[in-house]
Amino acid sequence: MDLKYLDDLKYLESHEYVRIEGEIGTVGISAFAVDQLGEIVFVELPEAGEAVEKGKTFGNVESVKAAEDLYSPVTGTVIECNTEIEEAPEKLNEDPYGEGWLLKVRLKKPDELDSGDLMAAADYRQKVSGE
Repeated sequence: MDLKYLDDLKYLESHEYVRIEGEIGTVGISAFAVDQLGEIVFVELPEAGEAVEKGKTFGNVESVKAAEDLYSPVTGTVIECNTEIEEAPEKLNEDPYGEGWLLKVRLKKPDELDSGDLMAAADYRQKVSGE
């Protein structure tokens, strides 16, 4: 897999990303995380309407190698879940930044996006190059 780090995303140290479009954040996991996990076989996501809080778990992902919690990079309300991922988790391996997105969240605290724990692509690339 080509380990891309897209400049329009902000990344958590735990390898989740968020893409902001207006007041909506699209949340997923990075290509690096997908590569490290290996073949993903199960994804558990919250329901639409549920609240998520920045830095708190919102679901989990399981691969043939490991099970990992998923952490929200933003605080808000889930407006949509990618149910296709729950039914076909391999899409996460194929396209983590496109068809492999996990949640769409209506932001409750947009100022969180400027906090130091969300990294730009260049900073995230540098972090994961050392792992």
